[in-house]
Order: sequence, then structure tokens, then C-alpha cells
Amino acid sequence: MTKCIPGLTPDVLCLARLSSRSGLLTDFRRVMENGGSEKPDEIRRLVMEENLLARATTSARSKLYKELKGRYLLDPGVPLFTLFLDEWARVTISEEKNLLAFVLLALNDRTVMLTSCEWLFPHLRKAGSDLRVGDLETFFASLGKTSHPEVSKWTESTLKRVVQHYLATVRDCGLAQGAIRKRAHRPALYAAPVRLLLRALQIGRFAPAEIIVHESFKILGIAPGEVVGELSELNRQGAISFRQQADVIELTL
Repeated sequence: MTKCIPGLTPDVLCLARLSSRSGLLTDFRRVMENGGSEKPDEIRRLVMEENLLARATTSARSKLYKELKGRYLLDPGVPLFTLFLDEWARVTISEEKNLLAFVLLALNDRTVMLTSCEWLFPHLRKAGSDLRVGDLETFFASLGKTSHPEVSKWTESTLKRVVQHYLATVRDCGLAQGAIRKRAHRPALYAAPVRLLLRALQIGRFAPAEIIVHESFKILGIAPGEVVGELSELNRQGAISFRQQADVIELTL
């Protein structure tokens, strides 16, 4: 069942989707905030016919729409995107919207999920930790020699563009700060990004006992051993309903 969610499926290939551009957060938010979230069936029309994103040619608009769709699904027929829209409608804080978009991006892109869990997470745990281009290039080189040999087939220029655009994306989404020299920034605990992760894990049919220690929470700077505590805090805030007593876990979203 996790096959429908690339970020949660270990054997999905790591794609160099970010080699062309970054996460396109600004464009995605503009679409969502100008009719896309209320009428998702019309997102393509907003981009292609109304030229909401102000691209000069039809081919440029078409390319941009394709790239946005590849990152953020844009299809109300896909359960994950429908859940995202539900969460988006509940959020009023800009920083929370950025993180929510990042969670959707990571769930839909194995490269973003894996990089965030394995490389970014340790940096998020250290306040102000430098995010160095060379370190991330080394990470991808190692990935290509171990669990994801497809990464070793990326050209040098592709690798450099993926690194550059990944770092720009995490900055735009609130997980780093700085224009040239980027430093990790562990975000505050927001309900919507956590709920979207939880719902995705439920779609993937993970058992409650697996969910409360799942590695994917690392993309928000939350260690598996801290998930229960964070869920308990969100329960206290009334954002979710969560209770654990011995082996009995009750989770309602």
C-alpha cells in the first residue's frame, strides 16, 4: 500500500527531480491562495489559461505546471493531495503552510524524504548547524554507492543542481536560514504538518505502534523516540486525539 506514497516506500528510486528547479514554493503557494485550494480541479486552468504565475509563453506555462504537479501532485483524485487540501484549509500561519507544503513534497519525492531524514535531521538537532554544499554532495555520493545506486548515474552537473535546489527548498520551507551560507533551523511544533504525516502513514497502513516511532517525523526535526511526546502535546492543544496506555494506542485525526 505504501507504493502510492513514494516518500514512505524504501524501494522507490531516488529521482533528480530537483535538478531543474527548487521546490517552487512561492509558485505553489500562489496557486493555492488564488483559487487552487478551493477548486483543485481548476489548477491547470489557472496556470495555463489564466496565466496566474505570469509566464510569457504557453510552453513555459506548460513546463511550470508539469514541474508543480511532479512536486505537489495537484490531483484531487489522489488521496494524499486531498488530505493536504483539508489541512491547508485549517492553517492560517504562513510558516505552518510552508512546512505543510514541505511535508507534501517529501511524501511525494523519495529523494527529498531520504535526504531530509538521513542528512538534514542531524543538522536540525544542532542549533545553527551549517548546511554545507560539499557535505551534501558527499552524502549523495555515498547514497549512490549503497542503498540507491541510481544516484551514482547522475551527472556531476545534475548532482550539483539537486544539492543547490534542495538547500534552497529547505530554506524556503523554514528548515534553514541564510541566503548564501545556510544554517539549519528546527521548526516549531505545528499541528498541520504532523497531521499530514500521520494521515499519510495511515494511508500506507502502518500500524499505530509503527506510526508513533516512524522515521519520517525526522523531516520536522522530531526523533522517533520523541513522537509520542509531541503527539501528546498536540493532544493537549486539542489538535489531535491521542492516548497511549501500555500497548493500547488511540489516535484520531
